[in-house]
Amino acid sequence: MSNPENPPSSRNARATRSDSPSAQDQDVRATQSFVHTLTRTKARPSLTLLEIAWRWAFGIPALLIVYVEAARVLATTSFAGTGLEQLTFTDPMGAAESLSLAASRLMPAVSATALWLVPALAVFWCAACSIGRAIVLARMTAKPQPRTLTVFFLHLIRLAALGGSFAVWFLLLRLASRTAIWNPMLAGGEPDLVLYFAIAIVASLGLFTLWGIVSWLFATAPLLASLEDLSLAASLRAAATRRSLRSPMVEINLVMGIVKIALIVLAMVMSATPLPFESIATPAFMHLWYAATAVAYILASDFFHVARLFAYVEYISPSASLRS
Repeated sequence: MSNPENPPSSRNARATRSDSPSAQDQDVRATQSFVHTLTRTKARPSLTLLEIAWRWAFGIPALLIVYVEAARVLATTSFAGTGLEQLTFTDPMGAAESLSLAASRLMPAVSATALWLVPALAVFWCAACSIGRAIVLARMTAKPQPRTLTVFFLHLIRLAALGGSFAVWFLLLRLASRTAIWNPMLAGGEPDLVLYFAIAIVASLGLFTLWGIVSWLFATAPLLASLEDLSLAASLRAAATRRSLRSPMVEINLVMGIVKIALIVLAMVMSATPLPFESIATPAFMHLWYAATAVAYILASDFFHVARLFAYVEYISPSASLRS
């Protein structure tokens, strides 16, 4: 006999929901299983290799261009009388004065170069990101990715927002230096370096957290345009209005931001590891060590970019057929 409190239809419905793969996937997504996402990413090494390929296809030429332009600017700038030759950090105020004078010598040439180089690199980056991410998504979801031009402009919007956050950060640091260093010195007192670093740390952490909370909109819109074939305006509107995406996307962004900070700290520790042996280590070894640390950081960062993309796709388009 069937229990009247649990009719067969309700038991069958629960069994169907619990046995369905989508329900199980939803349970995994609801718990924000970071290990689950990393495991799926690790099982698809081709995605990380594709991510590395398109990022380095942009990064290597961009670094070469920046290196050539930086060398040209340094070669055409005179640092005579700036005191850089006698620079020592045992005298922080003297060092700051020397660096400020050297920066003032560099600014005209740097500004003229940045006027064309920064927009060119921004367009180059957005084009590489649009094409590269389309290849990675096509490999991940087993479906072609339309709207490449739409994704290009969405990446431009995201890059502009990121540039705005850096501009706000720079203005806050200037405010901190004026409050803690410049104004006390004008009044005949001593600069308050503790206050300066306190303001700088709080401002940096605050902006980092704020960017982690709001940047998911700019990261989600290109994926919506690709996965659901939406226009630029429709993808931005969908990213802003879908409440079901807000909480998980913010959480993913914050977790990945913390991972990025951990990677930076680990890279700094690894860079400092051979310093106690600097007296016996050759300069060539030190250069190779620093280069290997930088490459290891970039590889790990690219892996976590793919992991974040995996998590985004699972939330945005649960019905997408992810290749195994």
